[in-house]
Amino acid sequence: MNNIFELTTEELKSIANALQKKIEEGLEKDGMEISCIPTHIVPKKEINDGKVLVLDWGGTNFRAAIVEFKNGKPSIMDNEIKKKMLSSVETAGFKQDELFREMAILISELKNMDETVTQIGYCFSYPAKCEVNGDAILLRWTKGIEINDMIGKYIGEPLIAYLNNHKDIKTQFTKAKVLNDTVACLFAGLSETGYDSYMGLIVGTGTNMASLMRLDKIAKLKTAESGSIPINLESGNFYPPYLTVIDGLVDAMSNNKGQQRFEKAISGGYLGEMFKTVFAREKIKYDFDGGALASVINNPENNPYEQVAVAQWIYDRSAKLVAASLAGLVQVLIAQDSSIKKICLAADGSVFWGKDKNKDTYYKKLVDKELELLLPKGVTVTVIDEMAEPNLIGSAIAALS
Repeated sequence: MNNIFELTTEELKSIANALQKKIEEGLEKDGMEISCIPTHIVPKKEINDGKVLVLDWGGTNFRAAIVEFKNGKPSIMDNEIKKKMLSSVETAGFKQDELFREMAILISELKNMDETVTQIGYCFSYPAKCEVNGDAILLRWTKGIEINDMIGKYIGEPLIAYLNNHKDIKTQFTKAKVLNDTVACLFAGLSETGYDSYMGLIVGTGTNMASLMRLDKIAKLKTAESGSIPINLESGNFYPPYLTVIDGLVDAMSNNKGQQRFEKAISGGYLGEMFKTVFAREKIKYDFDGGALASVINNPENNPYEQVAVAQWIYDRSAKLVAASLAGLVQVLIAQDSSIKKICLAADGSVFWGKDKNKDTYYKKLVDKELELLLPKGVTVTVIDEMAEPNLIGSAIAALS
């Protein structure tokens, strides 16, 4: 059985170069394959003391918590995070107010919610155009979600209006800062010092990258201002070379055919679909997902040899593609500023930090190994240790900046 998912180092370099070109196109003008969405929230180096409501939605669960800053250090109050499955929103015909009702129920249960909590940091992990006021406009849905009456509209403003009129929420919110989970992860990583540049990465249900970039290098902003701004790449929409016929079949069976091709090749939301497509003639449970794929790899004695081999091939290719995408982003950063040598990567997601049967972070280590082969000479990318709740902490930083 041939490994159709194998990629050589030269092929991975070609993928990195292709992504570099697509990112640079997205920095020049809107509407490109890689959106390169500027996030008009510049994180403060010093955050004032205070409490903020943080929301996180973009995968399986919607989560809410109160984050408090004291002496510049954030903490989730009482370590209390409320979460709720929102899989029902995949049902056709689901409306915005129905979503808000589900969110409000969860928010009203937070014990530390009081009238001093007036700002919201909202980690919203779907493609959205960030506005100068810190809010964002939904561009499209991904990951199987479809709430059509929200597309093209503000995300934070109508939610604030709904919550401020809810009988069980005893405060009045004044502002919501909406940011992507990858940007939130990036913000959380800025506490690490001694680096020339910073990147954020998510590899979980979906995938995306973000980075701080110089304002004067983002042609579509048409500004000569100094300083940097977070860029949400929406890199899951990259259409890389060297995809297989299996990738094509997975895409053809998806509800967003032709979009998010990179995401469909590497993220937990699609790895199981790839495996099921390979073994379409065999009995594989219908809800086989990325977690089930990892279980096949970690328990080879319980599974047929061919299935274990294919699962490993799919998983390994995912990590190699992630390394290639990081290398492509690094090439963009260095093209903008040749003095960049040391780069900090804050990564999050169940796939990236998944552990093998020996409790080792196999995926992360494979990404590291491939990066050594792909990065320009003299440039290093350091993956900082897995952070506790980077989405929530990063969103709180955004709300109070």
